Amino acid sequence: MKINVDRDRCVGAGQCVLAAAGVFDQSRDDGLVELLQSEPPQDLQAGVEEAEMICPSGAIELQS
Repeated sequence: MKINVDRDRCVGAGQCVLAAAGVFDQSRDDGLVELLQSEPPQDLQAGVEEAEMICPSGAIELQS
């Protein structure tokens, strides 16, 4: 799994951080998504999939 985030689409809701804190964070400067791991290990992938589904702006894209 590879993750792409579009910071231009991000609205800073933080749902991705709640779903997968080891993979996503929010910038202290603007509150937008920061990607900590673009290719997370298997044990974090369920949270990443949840983050993609609940992102209100669709800023997260997963590739297999």
